[in-house]
Amino acid sequence: MFNEATAAAPAPVETREEITFSATGGEYFRIWIVNLLLTIVTLGIYSAWAKVRRNQYFYSSTRLAGSSFEYHGNPVAILKGRLIALVLFGVYNVAFRYSLAAGLVMMAVFAAVMPWLLWRSLQFSLYNSSYRGIRFGFDGSARQAYLAFLGMPVLTVISLGLLTPYAHYRLKKFQHTQARYGASQFGFDARVGGFYKIYLAALGFFILTVILTAIITMVMMGLALWLIPGAEPERIGALSTIGGMLLGYPMGIACTWLIMAKLQNLVWNHTVLDAHRFQSGMRWGRLAFIYATNTLAIIFTLGLFTPFAKIRAMKYRLESISLQAHGNLDQVTAQNAGDVNATGEGMADFLGVDLSM
Repeated sequence: MFNEATAAAPAPVETREEITFSATGGEYFRIWIVNLLLTIVTLGIYSAWAKVRRNQYFYSSTRLAGSSFEYHGNPVAILKGRLIALVLFGVYNVAFRYSLAAGLVMMAVFAAVMPWLLWRSLQFSLYNSSYRGIRFGFDGSARQAYLAFLGMPVLTVISLGLLTPYAHYRLKKFQHTQARYGASQFGFDARVGGFYKIYLAALGFFILTVILTAIITMVMMGLALWLIPGAEPERIGALSTIGGMLLGYPMGIACTWLIMAKLQNLVWNHTVLDAHRFQSGMRWGRLAFIYATNTLAIIFTLGLFTPFAKIRAMKYRLESISLQAHGNLDQVTAQNAGDVNATGEGMADFLGVDLSM
């Protein structure tokens, strides 16, 4: 006999949750200018507090399904990490000035510790991020980090660059499969062929840029020699080469933006959180327009447009991503994790390492 107790549970409802980013250039400009001035006045010491203040603003401005993210980084811990990074970098420079052998030894030491530092940076960044009161985490091991950050780059060099897409694929797989939200694990189901397609397209774009630059250079040289009788071919050749490179440079930058857009789409369209799947619809033309106009605005305002440019780029990149939720997002349990020091975070910041792509 049919009754409610034995009835099948309703299938989870699928909903599309958009990421929204409400930060504005005017608000961030006030944060940015104060951070900049205090960092200068304190000889860089305030930079750790500046990072926390900046991240707290960005995280609180990022919303998904009606809730915002939170950043919990400790500025004192970040400052300690940066001081350690500064000491290591100072020793590295002094060693090369002392002797080539000492410099090479320090280079080897750097190569040996860098994967560990980047691994700790991933742990720190995720542990100090939360959503709806539940923290993110990173479970990857040091051994996996050494394979992703040292082993694969070495193999890439040995292969003369042929393994670059594969190395990138292994890095993203390591990052996304070892990350978690509370007790829920992220997953990554992209295939290496997708990375090779993007890199091959970029290579074709680069070759086209080189060919067009060479053609433009030769045309400019021919016109100059024809219009200026008696001109020195060497000087005309040098000027034409510079002109051709200046015209070809924007195409090279456009190639970088093409890679950025396609990689974001590839990575996030193949990232899942339990039964929930992410989607990314970034358009290369729109991204190129934003970055090109940002660059021009920064130049013409002598750098004052920088915070506005960052907000424009971040808003587009974040709002290009959405979550195809399969059921209730609240059905995630927290998982306890110990505190994570910021040594690796400090080194990544000091060297300007960006692991987002």
